[in-house]
Amino acid sequence: MASERQYDLEERLIDYSVRIIRLSEELPDSKAGRHISAQLLRSGTSPAPNYSEAQSAESRADFIHKIKIALKELKESRIWLKVIARAEMLKSSSSLESLLQETEELIAILFTSAQTARKQQRMNRPFLEH
Repeated sequence: MASERQYDLEERLIDYSVRIIRLSEELPDSKAGRHISAQLLRSGTSPAPNYSEAQSAESRADFIHKIKIALKELKESRIWLKVIARAEMLKSSSSLESLLQETEELIAILFTSAQTARKQQRMNRPFLEH
């Protein structure tokens, strides 16, 4: 069951990356649009591979580190999405709103995962490799 949830989260993060790619293609072909698109593509497609690396972590500390990187990239993506919204860079904001909501949910999931792993680390529980 746990590996099924991990797979579901990995798939969800991959879908998130695809949505980021599609949204970046909708940004205007302007200096600001190209800059934000490049930044958003970098941060928004990073969480999936970082999460995948965390699943193969060599230690709990390595797992926490990789989850925190994915979390950091999601938080950066959230900022870029908010900039896009405030600057009204898209014709329709409906896909942007749902992407912001998904960003918030993924941040909450990864934050909880990192927090749980830190608690287990403090309790000196053995790390189970995946």
